[in-house]
Amino acid sequence: MKVVVIGGVAGGPSFATRLRRLNEEHEIIIYERGEHISYASCALPYYLGDVIEDRDTLIERTPEILKVKNNIDVFTKHEVTKIDPSTKRLTVKNLETNEETETSYDKLIISAGARPAYPEIPGVSEAENGFVLRSVTDADRIKAFMEKEQPQSVVILGAGVMGLELAENFKHRKMAVTLIDQLPQVAFPYDPEIADLIYDKLIEKGLTVHLSTKVTEIRQNGKELLLSDGSILHTDMLVFAVGVSPNNEVVEAAGITLSENGQIIVDDQLRTNLPDVYAIGDIIETTSVVTGQPISSMLSSAANRQGHMLADMLNGTPMRYRGYIGAGVGKIFDYTASYAGMTEHALQAAGITNYKTIFITPFDHAYFYPGATRLNLKLIFDADTGRILGGQAVGEKGVDKRMGELSVAITGNLTVFDLPDLELPYSPPYSTTRDPLNIAGYVAINQMTNVVETIKASDIPENDLMQAFFLDIREPNKAPSGSIPATKNIPMNELRDRINEIPKDKKVYITFRKGLNTYTSARILAGFGIKAVLIEE
Repeated sequence: MKVVVIGGVAGGPSFATRLRRLNEEHEIIIYERGEHISYASCALPYYLGDVIEDRDTLIERTPEILKVKNNIDVFTKHEVTKIDPSTKRLTVKNLETNEETETSYDKLIISAGARPAYPEIPGVSEAENGFVLRSVTDADRIKAFMEKEQPQSVVILGAGVMGLELAENFKHRKMAVTLIDQLPQVAFPYDPEIADLIYDKLIEKGLTVHLSTKVTEIRQNGKELLLSDGSILHTDMLVFAVGVSPNNEVVEAAGITLSENGQIIVDDQLRTNLPDVYAIGDIIETTSVVTGQPISSMLSSAANRQGHMLADMLNGTPMRYRGYIGAGVGKIFDYTASYAGMTEHALQAAGITNYKTIFITPFDHAYFYPGATRLNLKLIFDADTGRILGGQAVGEKGVDKRMGELSVAITGNLTVFDLPDLELPYSPPYSTTRDPLNIAGYVAINQMTNVVETIKASDIPENDLMQAFFLDIREPNKAPSGSIPATKNIPMNELRDRINEIPKDKKVYITFRKGLNTYTSARILAGFGIKAVLIEE
């Protein structure tokens, strides 16, 4: 059987090498239009920041290695320009010689990925100092520019995860870094509770951040930017991190069914609508494990796993691809931000509103062991069943492992009622006796069973803002927090002695404060017959 793969990097080589390990008889060919077949794309920002100094370590496999070790024929700088499903033939163009040839396939695997999107801004095509980052070749261009021009400042358009990783690494090179995003927050699709903490970290590290702002014109070959607020920025270098578009032109012409976003629709066997044609990686739309709705699959880790699984399925293993959860992590200076499953942004975009959230800030390990810091963790769950829909966290330590564990919980279809039962490793340097995920379960169960009631600050009725009693339970030496002004400050430890100062004829809210004290305060008040609502920010 002749198996042809379109595209390298993560999914294509993962599929091809796994298939070869399963079967020595197949003829396996990979066509990649770029210069490199397999490289660590997620490491490229760290290479630009000189954190990773050896470029060769980015190249994971070469065509020569794949031929010698795996008997796989690899053709880089070769682009498949036509797919004829009726004859099972491909037209392939050598991008160095422009020569076109034809070849056949028995099975075709499309792992063509996506390309960086350029924003539609007047002057963008004349920006001689403007770059995107998707491949080693892109990184080489940026490196060459920096070595020649020695830029002292950089503007990054897009404050998503890629933009933030680039920002940190350019800052590591002692450059002045400015981030611009048209959204009102950084780090989309993280929710505001997490994004606000990331924003604070960026400001702490000396970055300039413009939110709810667009670049309306690029001037002077990329060195001058006109912003939507009328201000003008000058920069030595410009990097576009505004998203990607699927490489779908050839597959669309072949009659492969695409989603509204231009991605290939696949089933649980990763099959397209055409016989013997499969697809994996950034170019596909699959199904969300959480919602059952269509969802993009845009992580290299997902592409790698899909490729491995597809090889097993083509070799006869009775498996099916259950879909995409979405689990990611990013380094932002001394913070780690991570997520698993759906964010509120994603749920609302999917039309799902029947959910609850909790936000907790436990220590990442035992408070008495040196170095303990707060872990800011948000959990989202179904309001009726408690089924876990997603979670996000940001902090200095232990963030990724909690989200990894939460991804496993989502895979197992667990609910918040299961979280207290998770038996997670404990030792003072690594965790708390009740792990943050256990604590998240307790707090979520309190909500599910109406032991406590919470409300987002933005959802407080206008009438309550005017007439309710807002209790601040902070200690005198603590700074105020939250956006709602307090009616009165009574420290938690004084509540029992000063209970008569809290009215029983008004609705009582406890203003936002991180930690366990707000919950404890609500339970103290409940013991005196006063129901208090906790405010979330």
